Amino acid sequence: MSRKKKAIILSQPVKQGITAIKVRLDKRTVITLNDLKKLAFWKARYPQAEVIG
Repeated sequence: MSRKKKAIILSQPVKQGITAIKVRLDKRTVITLNDLKKLAFWKARYPQAEVIG
C-alpha cells in the first residue's frame, strides 16, 4: 500500500510592522520585498518586473 506525501508549503514568517510587496520578475519567479526602494534594483535586472501585491 502506498502512502501519499504531504505537500510542503514554504512561506516567510510574518513580522510585525513590515509590509511585504510581491514582485513578479518573470513568468515563474516571484520575490517579496520589504520596501519599494529595492524595486529599482530589480527593475534594472528584470525590465519586465511588475508589482503583484
